[in-house]
Amino acid sequence: MEYFVAKTSGRKHRRIAARVAAAAITAALVGTGTSAVAADSPQPSLGTAAEAPSAATTAAAATVAPNFALYGLTTGGDAYAYRSNGKGGITDRDLKGSGWQGVSNLLQVSNVPKSSGDADGIWYRESNGYLGYLKFDATATVKVGTGWNIYNKLVSPGNVGGAGAGDLLGRDSSGALYLYLGLGTGKLTSRYKVGSGWNIYNQIAGNGDLSGDGKNDVVARDAAGVLWLYKGTGNYKAPFTARTKIGSGWNTYNQLISTGDISEDGKTDLVARDKTGALYLYKGTGKAATPFGGRVKIGASGWNSYRFLF
Repeated sequence: MEYFVAKTSGRKHRRIAARVAAAAITAALVGTGTSAVAADSPQPSLGTAAEAPSAATTAAAATVAPNFALYGLTTGGDAYAYRSNGKGGITDRDLKGSGWQGVSNLLQVSNVPKSSGDADGIWYRESNGYLGYLKFDATATVKVGTGWNIYNKLVSPGNVGGAGAGDLLGRDSSGALYLYLGLGTGKLTSRYKVGSGWNIYNQIAGNGDLSGDGKNDVVARDAAGVLWLYKGTGNYKAPFTARTKIGSGWNTYNQLISTGDISEDGKTDLVARDKTGALYLYKGTGKAATPFGGRVKIGASGWNSYRFLF
């Protein structure tokens, strides 16, 4: 399988391209049970690894809204990038890679707090349950582990656990929600069970602060089309408060995705793709009671050609 190194978004918009191959490593992640920790087997060299940020950097990191590119993955395994145009919309698409037919998830992550709000790399899950990490500008992947097919939903919500690196949420078939804290290298800690009953939701998204309190939040849509806000707490043992209702009618969309601040006004936004293939932007307000403004169409049609957006 040929992997791509994605183009970072945000204010730098730098070009990155490299070809990598997934390394076959025998040590595996225990895919069941309560610990499910990443193996510490030797990994391909990626140069100097970023140190895991301390909790003291969290407040500073939270003041910068993530500003990732938006990617679409086709059924043929091609990945296209769209960046913010600085005017509330997105640029024309840019082909950034191919050969991704064998993946079920691609998730952007920011591992180190920095002023730009750009992503540092991606987590990818293959159809066999292997989870890997690819740092931008790198030519080798980091093995996170195997057994990740126990989860029917993976979300990269940014830092919700109280440290500086981006974290990972996984929901299993019973509806239990688990949090893995990011170590700043693409690897993860042992998992923490942080909720149950999350199988009532068919969409979960988040990548930044929606309520204006400096902590990362997530939104979740239920089967009736109601969208709910879960405010972040910054506590890895209980990362979210009780839900509050945002609104109804959201079942017109077949995917919700957050790449952060597309409008570049310092507030986290939400992107929604409807069943006709049109793409809409909901600009963030920074207010918990009404976290989004009215929708604006940023893609007329054709977005259903993508298997998923990330």
